[in-house]
Amino acid sequence: MSLSLGIDVGTSGVRTAVLTAQGDVLPMARTDHVAQNKDYIDADGWWRAVQTCILRQIEILWAEGFSPLDITGIAVDGTSGTMVLTDINLRPVTRALMYNSSGFDTEAAMIARFAPDLHITRGSASALARAMRLAAEDVDHAACHLLHQADFIAAKLMGQGGLSDHNNALKTGFDPETEMWPDWIEACKLNPSLLPEVRPVGAQLAAINPQVATELGLSRSVTIHAGTTDSIAAFLACAPLQEGAAVTSLGTTLAVKLLSPNRIDDPEIGLYSHRLGTVWLVGGASNTGGGVLLDHFSTDQISSLCKRIDPTKPTGLGFYPLSKPGERFPIKDPDFVGRLSPRPKDDVIFLQAMLEGMAAVEARCYREIEVRGGGAPHQLFTAGGGAQNAVWTALREIELGMDITAATRSEAAIGSAKLAQI
Repeated sequence: MSLSLGIDVGTSGVRTAVLTAQGDVLPMARTDHVAQNKDYIDADGWWRAVQTCILRQIEILWAEGFSPLDITGIAVDGTSGTMVLTDINLRPVTRALMYNSSGFDTEAAMIARFAPDLHITRGSASALARAMRLAAEDVDHAACHLLHQADFIAAKLMGQGGLSDHNNALKTGFDPETEMWPDWIEACKLNPSLLPEVRPVGAQLAAINPQVATELGLSRSVTIHAGTTDSIAAFLACAPLQEGAAVTSLGTTLAVKLLSPNRIDDPEIGLYSHRLGTVWLVGGASNTGGGVLLDHFSTDQISSLCKRIDPTKPTGLGFYPLSKPGERFPIKDPDFVGRLSPRPKDDVIFLQAMLEGMAAVEARCYREIEVRGGGAPHQLFTAGGGAQNAVWTALREIELGMDITAATRSEAAIGSAKLAQI
């Protein structure tokens, strides 16, 4: 029997998933991250959490009657834009900077001097600006590798650094179409020798380090595959890798992703593409979503009120639900003000109008992709807490004019495990 292992390094902890060759998901494992100083994140803490989680997963496999020695491939996903600098022996020589770190105004100004207009690396919260800050903090010039979070864990498994994947490298500036890093990066005072060699998502990178294999109870013949970001791994867990497959994630915010034969990038509205083999995963994220609902109602109130909503009778209020000014996609405007007025006296109508507004935003997201040549969804899956709300689903089906399927599994570790089968 052949098994694959996916590792998801999330914001709060690590999850692992094991798939059979037939795609069956075996019981998963999870562990929390070790406590960290938020001002100086130690990347080795991620590795310790991964080691703990893998060992727990192996215990589970044995208990379920499976042998971890049947694991033949491993792939890792991590939070997009999280990174660290290490020496040649994979020891961190700087703190790690997380995906949500920002305030790199000096670096952003430098990038703006050289990067093309609307380039993905522009802005004080860009991944490239983060890398430049880390390079400046390496005062001893001990760094050998710039590693994204997933790269770092894969490197620890292989015992070698210097490799990344199309998805994690995108926001740091790598162009997955030309397969090149920008030639202007050196002008931004970032040593190009630190940049990883970038491979296609799912590509075979190298065999597991023999000592690591022994310590974790794995076969020395395990192959480490190029990973991805956590959000893309979650997409792969939900949907087939087919053109026209789409996933809407309904959590605190709303995110859409669609597999397209064409690369569609429009930074002016917050739309960009990740390469997945021969297709492109096109998408963006709106600030609307379940978080807005929770500004006004508890989860129990939402459940109760939804029972009284008739999706066939629209309110016509045309809301654009946002918690505060600022939108990312399908409108990119930090000052954009949503619309939640006039507020109806009846809470049932108010809730329905918000759900209708979110459905309209979702539909507009997919239209923006379609009009730019990305195609329309042929099958639409939903992940996140909102996927379980039948009334919201009915309103979305009316707005989008298509059937919607709730994803049976959406854990990112499962998507990574699928990559390890390639």
